[in-house]
Amino acid sequence: MSAETKTSLPAIIELKDVDQSYDDGKVQIIKGLNLTIEDKPAQGQFTILLGMSGCGKSTLLRYIAGLQKPTSGTVLLHGKPVDADNRASMVFQEYSSLPWMTVLDNVALPLEFKGIAKKQRYEQAMDMIEMVGLKGHESKYAQYPTLSGGQLQRVAIARSLLANSDVLLMDEPFGALDINTRLQMQELLTDIWSKFHSTIIFVTHDISEAVFLGDEIVIMKAPPSRIVQKIDVNLPLKRTREMKRDPKFLEIVHQIEDEMVSIANMK
Repeated sequence: MSAETKTSLPAIIELKDVDQSYDDGKVQIIKGLNLTIEDKPAQGQFTILLGMSGCGKSTLLRYIAGLQKPTSGTVLLHGKPVDADNRASMVFQEYSSLPWMTVLDNVALPLEFKGIAKKQRYEQAMDMIEMVGLKGHESKYAQYPTLSGGQLQRVAIARSLLANSDVLLMDEPFGALDINTRLQMQELLTDIWSKFHSTIIFVTHDISEAVFLGDEIVIMKAPPSRIVQKIDVNLPLKRTREMKRDPKFLEIVHQIEDEMVSIANMK
């Protein structure tokens, strides 16, 4: 375990000396945060962000998505500053589909913004729709209760992958789902990771979910926040639900629980 360990692999995401404050500096949320996420060839990286509520996990995602700039510090994606032309796609906990548009139009939207012809963008969108298990729903409006919560999150995932399959940001995307749907979505996400070798950064408060999905877990302390632990999850990349009953899996969960309790008591 370590707060930050670098290897010779290229960095896909870098946050350097990042500070975030509000109210003219009176409220310090993040201070001196550094994070490097490397580009593992033919695998990608699945990084989980853990930490107490309010420690800035979602804020880090917003930086990489180009939705917010830090008060100070540097945020790089593929070695270049994040801006309107260089940013990652994000899936939120709240359903983000446009309810007046069909599933097909929602998923194809990033390609429409890029000026891609309708026929081509629909073909690519349908490939994604089929991959996330929504074939047959493409003509439905992307709204509840026409689609379930899990289906709406599948729409968001398909749209984000079509926008940029290299890097995917996910902010507690399964938090509002029932347990059965949540388990299905976890397995879908591991399949997507295996297929695209994406870099995925995923925020959750569920330690079991973190261990099941991630190949590294990053733990942040309470504000003023910084990263205090990076933990490698030494489990096979192919994850199955049965793995959650394995003693090694449970040992890692309990180990991280102990780390979280210890970090929660840090000054």
